[in-house]
Amino acid sequence: MTDTLHSFGLGIATLNREGALIETWYPAPMLHPDPGVTRAAGKACGYSGGNRAIVLEPVQLEALEKAISDSGDEHSRQLVHALQSAARPIVATFLATDEAPASVAEVYLKLHLLSHRLCQPHTLNLRGAFGVLHNIAWTSEGPIDLPELPQRQLQARLAGRALSVDAVDKFPKMSDYVIPPGIRIADTARGGRGAHGGEGTTVMHEGFINFNAGTLGPAMIEGRISAGVVIGEGSDLGGGCSTMGTLSGGGKEVISVGRDCLIGANAGIGIALGDRCVVEAGLYITAGTKLQLMDRDNQPVRTVKARELSGHSDLLFRRNSTTGGVECRANSTQIELNEELHRHN
Repeated sequence: MTDTLHSFGLGIATLNREGALIETWYPAPMLHPDPGVTRAAGKACGYSGGNRAIVLEPVQLEALEKAISDSGDEHSRQLVHALQSAARPIVATFLATDEAPASVAEVYLKLHLLSHRLCQPHTLNLRGAFGVLHNIAWTSEGPIDLPELPQRQLQARLAGRALSVDAVDKFPKMSDYVIPPGIRIADTARGGRGAHGGEGTTVMHEGFINFNAGTLGPAMIEGRISAGVVIGEGSDLGGGCSTMGTLSGGGKEVISVGRDCLIGANAGIGIALGDRCVVEAGLYITAGTKLQLMDRDNQPVRTVKARELSGHSDLLFRRNSTTGGVECRANSTQIELNEELHRHN
């Protein structure tokens, strides 16, 4: 067994009636854990290498606490001690390498690494994650595998309880697992597990951050950050705007937004924006959108497709109010967020 791991997590797991693991909460996931912790955990849990999730027996948890205590990691020892009192199964997930996840426990560990800001979007291999995860009812009594939901609802009613189903999805909301410090989320349902919320980010009621996507610092999010999209510091996504992801089989280009950009209300992008770009409210720019390049005297230079400008900085995209044509010119406006608003998240 190697002393080095890509990542490691001890989590509280949920199993369905067949004993299959359907979700896991890792209170303190580790990226590149200390070799001492790796050796101690591996020996106590019977880990011999590779990427593996092990549901622990009580005797293994006791051995794990002693082994980690001997390694000198008091914080991890306290976590293991607390987990021994859990009424749910405890899983130890070892990832030797960042390969495509093969189990639910592996997917959840990587989603936790993202939302704990230990990794940025697009730095982890999540290929095939959707096919691994279960579709789950997220309820007032915790996650329930869908085939078991009718029986659980009946049991709750017979006991005089109302079982509330908040969502039916493969991904839970982030706030049920972690609230990264320094962010505001007006509606916690608008941040999925595996979202990356940079410190100073505000997500308003109609804003949304999908998994493996998010912000890298202070930002105002009143629009949608689709899966895989990354928003730079100081940028503002206006109400109802949209960023086009590749989750539904669209283009292969990764959409991103640089620093100090503004995407206006009800606008959208299907190209990457560099720094200090503005997209006029109501204007949707896709890769194939034809637009006129304008010089500083506001005279047309040539016609291009928007994909030719993908990733360029200091651009203003707008629609000509007379002709209706889409135009692009150099942007001379500096976008500034309300520092007071984001500094005190």
